[in-house]
Amino acid sequence: MMKLKSKRFCRGSFKFGNGGNSVKGGEKRCGNNDNTIISEIKWELRPGGMLVQKRETSGSSVGEGMITVRVSTVSECHDVSIESTSTFGELKMILSLITSLEPREQRLLFKGKEREDDEYLHMVGVKDKDKVLLLEDPAIKEMKKLHRLAGTQQIGTPYCTISV
Repeated sequence: MMKLKSKRFCRGSFKFGNGGNSVKGGEKRCGNNDNTIISEIKWELRPGGMLVQKRETSGSSVGEGMITVRVSTVSECHDVSIESTSTFGELKMILSLITSLEPREQRLLFKGKEREDDEYLHMVGVKDKDKVLLLEDPAIKEMKKLHRLAGTQQIGTPYCTISV
């Protein structure tokens, strides 16, 4: 989230001043005799790049704050704390530190569908304590197997020829 400073405007040719009245922090009164309170506008930058006015809510709203995602592999589970506005690509980066699988070797499935790296967790519907399945990409798994076999096989091994 990004906070930007904003200008406060009053209608008319008033100057800012509290006129001797006590005012809450972040609020100003417009004019000397006018009791209109002007509060500071807070802005946030949405994942799509849109700049919008931040909503004031009592609790945390959907898509804000840290969530814990349970990532399940074939043999083990990992609980990962991540911002809900993160992408699946960022989750793969964190999982690469835990599982020693490179992000390009990972496939993440949520609600039965493979998710792309640029999809946002909160936009797809990932909430606190939801489960994500981590699989190793089968194509890369096969390629690793072929490299291991090629590495163990000796080139130019002598063969016995049998002549009849």
